[in-house]
Amino acid sequence: MRVNDTVAAAARRAQIVTAAIDTIAELGYGNASFARIAKRAGISSTRLISYHFDDKADLVRAVVGAVLTEAAEHMGKRLRAATGRVELLTAYIESNLEFIAEHPTAIRAVIEIAAAARTEDGTPLVRPEDADDPVARLAVLFREGQQAGEFRTFDPEVMAVTLRAAIDAAANRPDLDPHAYAAELVALFTLATRKDPA
Repeated sequence: MRVNDTVAAAARRAQIVTAAIDTIAELGYGNASFARIAKRAGISSTRLISYHFDDKADLVRAVVGAVLTEAAEHMGKRLRAATGRVELLTAYIESNLEFIAEHPTAIRAVIEIAAAARTEDGTPLVRPEDADDPVARLAVLFREGQQAGEFRTFDPEVMAVTLRAAIDAAANRPDLDPHAYAAELVALFTLATRKDPA
């Protein structure tokens, strides 16, 4: 395969993924047929989708992967610039909420997939263990902060689940001001995790 063919194939896959995101966000997972995705993508046949993706499950995993990759790139810049666990926690909360606010369609699609996309036996198509589990990563951040003496003693897993739930709740509340919400969460979790005074 020539380089131009590879570039064209990657561009076509990206076009289909974008159309799938828009279709799932607008119509729901159950109504996002290949025909509707093809129409939104401006391609003539569903066979072009089948050429690039084995089935709907493969396409859905590509959608989630694309959104998570974009979120990681967006957040990564802020996270790499942070020094210390307290600043890292602040950067995590703020950059995550910025991404949610700036990509509402992609977030709606991922929420819909998480809620509705199942195999025939009812197993979710996309599970936390299939991706880089954000709760597990947060638990590591909290644990490392405790070991470094920057955070007080608490259960890192419980704190991670609580923070993740607070951030995810913003995705279902587009009426919230993301910057004000981020500021409140930063204040809340800074107080909740700070080292006990001597």
